[in-house]
Amino acid sequence: MSAKAPQPAPEEHAETPARGRLTSPVPRWATIGLFIYATIYTLSYAKSFFVPVVLAFLLALVFSPIRRVFDRRGVPSAITSLFIVLGLMAGLTAILGALSLPLIGWIERGPEIARQVQSQLSDMSAALSGVFDAAERLNSLGAPGPETERVAVQSGNTAADVATVVPGVLAQIVFTLVLLFFLLASGDMFQEKLVHAMPTFRDKRRAVNVAYDIERKLSRYLLTITIINGGLGVAVGTAMWLMGMPSPAVFGLIAFLFNFVPYLGAIAGVVVASAVALVSFDWVGWPLVVGGVYFALTSLEGQLVTPYFVGRNLRLNTVVVFLSVTFWAWLWSAVGMVVAVPLLAALRTIAYHVDGLGGLASFLGERHSETDEDGRGEG
Repeated sequence: MSAKAPQPAPEEHAETPARGRLTSPVPRWATIGLFIYATIYTLSYAKSFFVPVVLAFLLALVFSPIRRVFDRRGVPSAITSLFIVLGLMAGLTAILGALSLPLIGWIERGPEIARQVQSQLSDMSAALSGVFDAAERLNSLGAPGPETERVAVQSGNTAADVATVVPGVLAQIVFTLVLLFFLLASGDMFQEKLVHAMPTFRDKRRAVNVAYDIERKLSRYLLTITIINGGLGVAVGTAMWLMGMPSPAVFGLIAFLFNFVPYLGAIAGVVVASAVALVSFDWVGWPLVVGGVYFALTSLEGQLVTPYFVGRNLRLNTVVVFLSVTFWAWLWSAVGMVVAVPLLAALRTIAYHVDGLGGLASFLGERHSETDEDGRGEG
């Protein structure tokens, strides 16, 4: 007579689901949300550290191909890196020197320029004139108080405001250039370390492909955009000179720098050019002419020149680009607007090479982008 196997009690089956519900982990969406919040908070809180680090890595990606060219000719990486950093310092010094005096003059003349704008606009519209008169009456109500005058004098001290900001900016610039020197002088050390850290040959090969693909695309993109922006700056400066605008070379530099920021940079340039034209000419139609010429040149560059030279494989979803620029501008101000597109392009390249993220790579690309420049799937 064979013995029957013991049967589990019904109570054990009934308790298992209850125990499972009591010990269920935190929902996945909550974990992802907390991670995103912590990441954004960290990037915002420590932006004085992350901003120069990100800039240094992006510049290293741009100049690494140049460093390799000289490596193949027997020039040590440290020598090439030193000349690259010194060249960047010289270019940055020249740009800041050319922009500093006109910009400081415009800032110091802010109240006078505001009065000139008011006078010009009051001639255009009686309604606006009434609004300005009302604003002057409101300002006059608080004028007699000595405390108000003292605060006004303090708030208008532009030199003191600049003096408090410049040391921090210079420290970040120096940190960026020093880190860039070490990144370039180290050669391909990061790629080699990345390969050694991968466990399998397939992962090693993928890591190398991702690193060099990001470097190749960002280097090509940033170098091409820099050349295009230089041509745009020359065109804008020449147009401003032909129209008799003051400091046309400054407008050329503004166009060169602002055009690194998609969409918002062109709009800001049009606003600046129109505002200066408003206070520089007597005819009220000149701001429209100057702003229209500036807008026409940037539109020609954005719609024809850049798409032709940049290539289809680096074109991104315009809505995503705009949201990325505004997000990084909110997070890191002006520097964030500059690094937004390179970071987005790097994310799209990584998504193409990682299994399961092909949909994200396709979403970040433009509507009619090719799968990749070789026809394999990369937009």
